[in-house]
Amino acid sequence: MKKVAFYTLGCKLNYSESSSIGRMFEQKGYQKVEFNESPDIFIINTCSVTENADKKCRKIVREAQKINSDGYVAIIGCYAQLKPQEISEIPGVDAVLGAAEKFRLVELIDTFEKTPSGQPAQILASHIDDAVDYHTSYSLNDRTRTFLKVQDGCDYPCAYCTIPLARGKSRSDTIANIVKAANEIAARDVKEIVLTGVNIGDFGLHGGERTETFLDLVKALDEVEGILRFRISSIEPNLLTDEIIEFVAQSKRFAHHFHIPLQSGSNKVLGLMKRRYKRELYTERVEKIKALMPDCCIGVDVIVGHPGETKEYFNESYQFLNELDISYLHVFTYSERENTSALAIRPIIPKSERAERSKMLHILSEKKKRHFYEEQIGKTGVVLFEDEIQNGQMLGFTGNYVRVAVKYDPLLINETKEIRYDYLNDGGLMEVLELEEEVLHH
Repeated sequence: MKKVAFYTLGCKLNYSESSSIGRMFEQKGYQKVEFNESPDIFIINTCSVTENADKKCRKIVREAQKINSDGYVAIIGCYAQLKPQEISEIPGVDAVLGAAEKFRLVELIDTFEKTPSGQPAQILASHIDDAVDYHTSYSLNDRTRTFLKVQDGCDYPCAYCTIPLARGKSRSDTIANIVKAANEIAARDVKEIVLTGVNIGDFGLHGGERTETFLDLVKALDEVEGILRFRISSIEPNLLTDEIIEFVAQSKRFAHHFHIPLQSGSNKVLGLMKRRYKRELYTERVEKIKALMPDCCIGVDVIVGHPGETKEYFNESYQFLNELDISYLHVFTYSERENTSALAIRPIIPKSERAERSKMLHILSEKKKRHFYEEQIGKTGVVLFEDEIQNGQMLGFTGNYVRVAVKYDPLLINETKEIRYDYLNDGGLMEVLELEEEVLHH
């Protein structure tokens, strides 16, 4: 039995796809193993959001060669679509597959031969316009939580982003397929499903025609038995409608947790970025959520150092975030990417200044998170406990994304309990002193 191993870089979407491609290999008789267990085939699923991701790919190829110099190395993912020629010249790489080809890897692999030393790898990467098929994907590496892909690609030409070039046009699974996948996941005793995609609020496009909506999907999934909760991974503010917020507020299964990309709190910079909203709309969304769900957790993506972000605009953005009733930030430092319109924007922000701004926003994020956690003390929540131990304690998340620590008990793994938030420990985790005797859900 041949052995195959995966290494996944980047987003939750990549994890869901690696997991699904891995199951295809298993169905064909391959044994899926860990990367360090001398596999016959190494599959590296790449990201290309920052230049760092490209360097990581090279490093992992070198590691694969150390583990098994005769192993076959195939590269898939965003970096593979954007720069197949560049990857084909990395020593040790045997095949590069683009966005339209990666799900055919299992049928193509038998025809591949190891690349002779010094020769470039075999490339199978069509133009991104050929990436029109949709492949249902979900991860199953973690028994408490699964990432379920519901949408792929993006039609938004944001100035800094290469994702449309790497993943193609917006397209979606059908609601029927997604509900079927959710039922399969529930049958494996997974309690939480995170809905993921490139632009999930744009859900419902099939062959360029909108036949369903994200609200339709949310309503259908709310009826799936056996799943404790669904979590929406990230949704654009202009696509997060009042109807979606209102439905989540009263739903049976959707977590009170939104992750809403902002990217900048300056309208001028939002315009340069080609974002599809102004900060006033963002404020409206946050206020609507908090009015209906006061305990809702709201996460925010922000980019620092984008071309054109003068000190004045950054300070404006910082003040906006400081005053907003949000729970944490995901801070990204702007990184130049080929074939993006941001490269023509001036002024260019020095890297040292980008780093300083990133540091300021990370400190602000910690402050926001601590404040949000402190607001929960004395209240109750339902925790799904994970198989993760830190300092003799086990961890879990509540529906509104509060990370909770309790004394380790193996019986609690993948179980839920209603708890009372007692106090914040030095590590910023919510401590629970006592648990009820009965586990709530099985």
